[in-house]
Amino acid sequence: MFKWIYELQKKIQEKISEKGQGMTEYAIILAVVAVVAVAVFYGSGDGSSGKLGATISNAYDKADKQINAIGPNS
Repeated sequence: MFKWIYELQKKIQEKISEKGQGMTEYAIILAVVAVVAVAVFYGSGDGSSGKLGATISNAYDKADKQINAIGPNS
């Protein structure tokens, strides 16, 4: 009887350990993705935006100019 309880306890501890390991791996992946996203959007840190950040900024500027060209009375 005690052997069965011991085995059950051991299996439960393994599952808890695996869950914690999965959460740790998820957190590390999330952190790496966040760092890459910041690097892509903001560039090298010299004040200039990255290529993707500049492309997005240009798209917003173009859309803003087109909206302003239409005017509020259209």
